[in-house]
Amino acid sequence: MSNTPHELAEEFPDKVKAMSALKQSDAHFAKLADEYHELNRAVHRAETKVEPLEELAEVDLRKKRAALKDEIWGILSKA
Repeated sequence: MSNTPHELAEEFPDKVKAMSALKQSDAHFAKLADEYHELNRAVHRAETKVEPLEELAEVDLRKKRAALKDEIWGILSKA
């Protein structure tokens, strides 16, 4: 398991400007980005044992993060 945070800017480096613009102009995108950031931090805290979770709870957080990332990519790919 990787302990590296999966920040959106690192996941989609060629879409940083588009993400910034969408955060300003699209409330739904801004909400998704905020949710992703919160989940990403929770996963990172669990992986680094700062706030350990049971394995299934950690896996569930990762799945939610992946689903948000997919939804964010869906929006970015059309921007």
